[in-house]
This record gives sequence, structure tokens and C-alpha cells, in this order.
Amino acid sequence: MRNFRTLRRAFLRARRDTGFVAAGIPLHLALASQWVWGVTIVLKANAWAVVPIPFALFLVGIPTLTAVQRHRCRALLGVDVPRPAPTPERRWPRRAVRWLSSARTWRQVGYHLLLGPLLAAVELLVLAAWAAAVAGVTAFGYASALPVYQTLLCTAGGVVLLCVAPWLAGATARTEARLAPALLGPSRNERLRRRVEHLAESRTDLIEAVDSERRRIERDLHDGTQQRLVSLAVNLGLARATLTDLPDDARTAIDEAHREAKEAIAELNDLVRGLHPAVLEDRGLDAALSGLAARVPLPVGVRVDIGERAAPVVESVAYFVVSEALANVTKHARATRAEVTVERIGKLLRVNVTDDGSGGADASAGSGLNGLARRVGSVDGTFRVSSPAGGPTTLIAELPCEL
Repeated sequence: MRNFRTLRRAFLRARRDTGFVAAGIPLHLALASQWVWGVTIVLKANAWAVVPIPFALFLVGIPTLTAVQRHRCRALLGVDVPRPAPTPERRWPRRAVRWLSSARTWRQVGYHLLLGPLLAAVELLVLAAWAAAVAGVTAFGYASALPVYQTLLCTAGGVVLLCVAPWLAGATARTEARLAPALLGPSRNERLRRRVEHLAESRTDLIEAVDSERRRIERDLHDGTQQRLVSLAVNLGLARATLTDLPDDARTAIDEAHREAKEAIAELNDLVRGLHPAVLEDRGLDAALSGLAARVPLPVGVRVDIGERAAPVVESVAYFVVSEALANVTKHARATRAEVTVERIGKLLRVNVTDDGSGGADASAGSGLNGLARRVGSVDGTFRVSSPAGGPTTLIAELPCEL
């Protein structure tokens, strides 16, 4: 049973490959006729000036020929020949010039015009091998008038060809299946470029989705949990103020609960601002950074000059860069003052944070600077730190305004 299944698969594969080869003969012979037409014009009419005519007609038919070959590979072999990216120009003269100057066009010309006649010859050879194999195997049925040794030779040759023909058909089909994507589809560089563009778009979508989810969580906490805590703190405050005849233990418990509620509100405020400050979305970087600087326990000068607002994701990254940088200044720099400058230079948003601290910040030491560099890199930005011993420390992040 296993041998029967193996034989059946081999037969089906040979039939598929032979069908693919046979379907290519009319196409490739039609292309070979272009050569015959051009040579006939030159030899008979001696008219070299009209030689470009058949070639021009061939160029016009290239898109159709390529589409037919693409369908042939997909339908008969299951091989997908990717379509090249469309030409971006809208006006047909520019599109024509760009199409004629494209390397992919001339790869298709090479496939159809140069390889076409050669492939047609190989495909005819495959069919001839099948025909000779069938004729040889059935020699006993029609060659009774021939000598026995000739009949035996024909039969033996037919059996040999019957074994060789499937291999020849498969080899031809595999060769064409490799040539078609390489010459009719996009080149390796084009495929890599399209993959890079796809990955960049996917990463941008992911970043925007994460930022949108962060904003949603911030709104839910602000409008839900935070409001409940505020209501709880107000009720506890009212209870402390109005219920004056309670025992001392109960008043102490209410006081402690009121204090814990206010601390929870403060911590939740910090968490919400850490997720996504609402003022950033409502009023932009200038207001958000001014509010951030006001909470830092040292003087911070803020200058924001960006004109038109950048993409929301970019503004979010810029905000968190400044937030983390000021947190590092507060914890480690022993500085007395910091300066924050955000400006738009062309299509870049440049964030500059400088402090007069002791310096020595090192991103390679595993500090929070590595996280900032990764956050900036997630939007294709650049991140640099200059922090010589003794200071000052300067942090510069350059972010693309549009993703």
C-alpha cells in the first residue's frame, strides 16, 4: 500500500510538472516569433530602421505576458511570483519613463525575450521525451512487421524514457519556478526594502496602539478609581469634622484612614502622570513640561519652541525623556539648576536637558539612560549624552515629528 501511494504521488507530480511545461510552450513560442519576425525584416527588406517595431510591440505586451506567467506558476505549481510595487507617478509619461528605466522591466525583458526561446526548446524536448516514451513502450502493439530486435530496442528505449521523462519535466518545472520569481518578481533589494517598510509600519502601529492603551488606562484611572478615592477622602474628612462625640479610638481610626486615602490619591496622581499626563494631550508639550518642572525640587528653566505640534506618540516620548532626565538630575547629579529646551528643527523635534551637576553619567553602566535610549529609538530617534567628570551633563534626543 505504501509503495502504491508513493507511485501515485510520483504520477501526480509528473502530471503536474508536465502540464506546467506544456502550458509554457505557446507563451515561449510566441516570444520566439518576435525573433523570427525581426530577423525576417532585416534579411528580406534590409530595413534596419523598422527593427524597433517588433521590439516596441513586445515591450507593450510585457505586463500582460508577465501576468500570464505569474498566473501559470500560481495555478499549476502553487508558486507565487510577487507583484512589484506600483509606480508612484500618476502622469503616464513619467510612469512610462520610470517603467522603462526600471531594472525590473529589463529583468522581465531578459526572461521573456532571451530565456523564452530557450525554455520553449527545453519544454518541447520534455514533450518529445514523453511522446517517444509512450511510442516505445507500446511498440509491440503497432510494430508487428518490424524485426523482433528492433521492437525490443524500441520498447527498452521507451521504458528508459518513461523513467527519464518525469525527472526531466520536474527539473524543467523547478528551474522555471526559480527563474520566474527572480526575474518577473521584485528583486532581492526591493523585497528587503518592502519588508523594512512593512516592519516600520508594523512597529509604528504597535507604538501607537501602546500609547493609545496607555491613554485609555490613564482616563479610566482618572475618571474611575481616582474619583472614588477623592470621594472616600471627602467623606472621611466630613466624618472627622462632624462626628465629634466618637471615642478616641474611632477618631484615631478615621484620622488614619483619611491620611491613607490622601496618600493613595497622591500616589495615584503620580501613577497617572507616569502613564500619560492629561495636560500633554489637552494643552501640548509646553504646558506639560512646565507642570513637570514645577514639581522638581530645584529650579528648572523650560523653553519650548515647536510651532506646530508633533505626532502624539512623539510628544509622549519627548515628555518622558524630560521626566526621566529630571528625575536622574534630582537623584544623582547634585545639581543646583537644570535647563530644558525643546525646539523644532525642520522635521526633527530636538529635546535638550542640561544640568550643572557633578557629571559622570554613563549610559553603559545600566542606568535609566539605557531605557531612555530605547524609548527614543522606538520612534527612530537619536539619543546622546555628554557628561564629563565635574559636569555639566547634557542630554540630547532628536525625534522625528511625524511617524
